[in-house]
Amino acid sequence: MSRAATTRDRARGGRRGGGTGGDTPSPVTPLRPRRRRSRRPAHPGRRALVALGAAVLVVGVLAWVVLGSPVFAVRTVQVDGEARLSAEQVVQVAGIAAGTPLARVDTAAAAARVAALPQVASVEVTRGWPRTVVVTLAERVPVAVVTDGGTRRLVDAEGVVFETITGTPPDGVVPLDVPDPGPDDAATTAALGALTALPPDVRDQVTGVAATSPDAVTLTLTDGRSVLWGSAAQTDRKAEVLGALLDQIDAGTLDPAGTLDVSTPDSVVLR
Repeated sequence: MSRAATTRDRARGGRRGGGTGGDTPSPVTPLRPRRRRSRRPAHPGRRALVALGAAVLVVGVLAWVVLGSPVFAVRTVQVDGEARLSAEQVVQVAGIAAGTPLARVDTAAAAARVAALPQVASVEVTRGWPRTVVVTLAERVPVAVVTDGGTRRLVDAEGVVFETITGTPPDGVVPLDVPDPGPDDAATTAALGALTALPPDVRDQVTGVAATSPDAVTLTLTDGRSVLWGSAAQTDRKAEVLGALLDQIDAGTLDPAGTLDVSTPDSVVLR
């Protein structure tokens, strides 16, 4: 064996194991841990601007839906409480156009227009979401009829003259004879107070009421008898006494009389 070969073998053996006979592992360089990139938090002012913009957008969309879109537009005008008036009359006078956004309906103005009708005692206009306007009214109830120059007009219990009629008055409505009919006239108030205080069975027997003054109210009954009522004082007591007198006359315990004076209810006079 040559000397050169021996030298190579020694060198190779030295590299392999340094006298132990095994291979020496190559040194490993540890990897450095990766640095995570830190995300910088959004600036508070920027977040506030984004939130504000979103809120404005939402409010704008909602405002358009409520105030401008057909989603909440009027489709129906509902009338409740009408009697002598027709629903068509009330709707026309209310002046609420179909298709108007419900939120933009001027309910106060519509109510004022309906209230101007003579037959209306009170009215309320409300929104019925999503597409309805409700007109709730109370009509005047006629209790008497007055005649002036050949024209007959209905009067309610408050003395308001509200409607001209040409045919037969409604049931229960009796002629009222006063110098100046109206809600501010004392004679009118006294006469209607006597009429409306009567029990239903007595009131059905009344064919007319008159008052030349607030202290001189007279009722006329179906059989022609007269009731001297007097003033508006003690109205309820007079109504009670008159009812009792008529019951006694009908029962035969009192003699019939052409005139029943209840102006002083605790001291009646029959003649």
